[in-house]
Amino acid sequence: MIKKRRLLWQIYPSFFLVILLSLTATIWFASRTLKTFVIEHNTSDLETLAHIFEAQFRGLLSPPDMPQIDRLCKSIGEKGKMRLTIILPSGQVAGDSDEDPKKMDSHLDRQEVVQAVKGGLGVSTRFSLTLRKNMIYLAVLLKHGPDILGVLRTGIFSESVDGAIKNIREKIIISGIIISILSAIICLLLSRRISRPIEEIKKGAESLARGDLTYRLPYFDSKEMASLAEAITRMAKELTNRINIITRQRNELEQVFSSMVEGVLAVDSEERIISMNHSATLLVECNQNNVQGRSIQELIRNADLQEFIKGVINNQDMVEQDILFHFSFDERIINCHGTAMCDGQGKCNGALIVLNDVTRLRMLENIRRDFVANVSHEIKTPITAIKGFAQTLRDGVKDEDSRERFLEIIEKHTDRLITIIDDLLSLSRVEEGAEKGEISLQSGYIGDVLQSAGQLCERKASQRKIGIEVLCDHDIKGKINPALLEQALINLLDNAIKYSEESGAIRVQARAEGDEIVIDVIDCGSGIEKKHLDRIFERFYRVDKARSRKLGGTGLGLSIVKHIAHAHGGHVTVDSSPGKGSTFSIHLPKG
Repeated sequence: MIKKRRLLWQIYPSFFLVILLSLTATIWFASRTLKTFVIEHNTSDLETLAHIFEAQFRGLLSPPDMPQIDRLCKSIGEKGKMRLTIILPSGQVAGDSDEDPKKMDSHLDRQEVVQAVKGGLGVSTRFSLTLRKNMIYLAVLLKHGPDILGVLRTGIFSESVDGAIKNIREKIIISGIIISILSAIICLLLSRRISRPIEEIKKGAESLARGDLTYRLPYFDSKEMASLAEAITRMAKELTNRINIITRQRNELEQVFSSMVEGVLAVDSEERIISMNHSATLLVECNQNNVQGRSIQELIRNADLQEFIKGVINNQDMVEQDILFHFSFDERIINCHGTAMCDGQGKCNGALIVLNDVTRLRMLENIRRDFVANVSHEIKTPITAIKGFAQTLRDGVKDEDSRERFLEIIEKHTDRLITIIDDLLSLSRVEEGAEKGEISLQSGYIGDVLQSAGQLCERKASQRKIGIEVLCDHDIKGKINPALLEQALINLLDNAIKYSEESGAIRVQARAEGDEIVIDVIDCGSGIEKKHLDRIFERFYRVDKARSRKLGGTGLGLSIVKHIAHAHGGHVTVDSSPGKGSTFSIHLPKG
């Protein structure tokens, strides 16, 4: 991984390198220019001197006075601190300020001499073979009319020029170093000035990344940095608004999910739980605190539900199914409605399952089906009997005793039909009145209702030598409908009389117990098995169907009792064991 550098150390070296290269180029160019300037300046001086001495030597060259020329050269060279040479047209040196002319070779091939012969003036900077030093030479052509008398050459040592140039160059370099140091400091300050706003913006961006959307960047002088800071500030405000909206929507959605009666379960494509509302945890009996991220197989051990979820994910279609759940104390039928969750490209990434407990609904549907079947059967039996005996009578029965017996049977079944219809109408009136609130309740003494119900059933009980005992304090009062409560007690007493042995006893008692009044009808009959206790208050449900019909029961009496108790704001219970009799209790709220 490439190591990242701070912006300061990316800007500063670049600035300093540009300045350093520029300064180096400037020093090099200045040195070159200075050297050229000094050489040109010295060359100009040499040319001026050459023209000054030109007149002195022209007279000595026509004809050439070699000794005088040499002496004059040495005299002028000693005084002027320069080299002066007179060269004849043949190349012979006539005089020289530093050397003996006789020892010097021909100078006709010297660069400055060649230039002077051709153009009247020659300049060169070269190494002198005679003096073994670097020299700057200037040569002028000496003429008298059209005749060439010779070449006058002046020269100076280039060491003096180099020394001056070196001195100036050193001063320039020292100045350059000082300027470089100052430039480095200025570059550092400028780089920090550029990078500091970026560092501030970086801190602001890091704060935003950490979720601190309240952080605000300072004001910057630079227009670009100020615009960038304003853009980041606007972005933070916009993010704050969007996050607030998303948070509010999420909270609203969570509240909706939490308040839903239906359970909502979301799983991903690998059947891991994404979310699960409180109702769902209650339905499947699991802890909501540690469900997220766990697999459905680990959390809910129900093979049908697992297959259902897998089918929703694989088929990517809406599916509905009732699934039976077995729990420790009960069983539940849960209706599962599943739909696949897809992304924008249509790829399935999970499933959403809505769970609804339909145990009671399915139970009511079964009760409804049983009621329809039972009422049809109960009505069909007497109608069939009536029709059969009526046809027999129509065909003609000559025996008077048989005709009378048939008429008695028809009358019996007709009375049974009337009883069933009356009970159904009574049940319907109680239910409808309770739902619409049309049943009027008034404060009354419970004992009076118990005494009245007992007296109405006393004649039937005495036929079977069964005694009815009524026990109730006279001060027990409650909000009741006397007629309906009396009907409920008559139904319970009627059942107790039918299913009790002859010469038995029935006790009706009322007592105040906490916030309710409890009315018990206790018999010493055959009792009821436990498996029937949960259903005996259903319409047409019979513990012993054959005996019940033989005794004239319609199967609606206890159902009427239950609905009368509900109309009073109470409920009814039963406690019974085979061979030990039964206790039916009506629980009413205190008035």
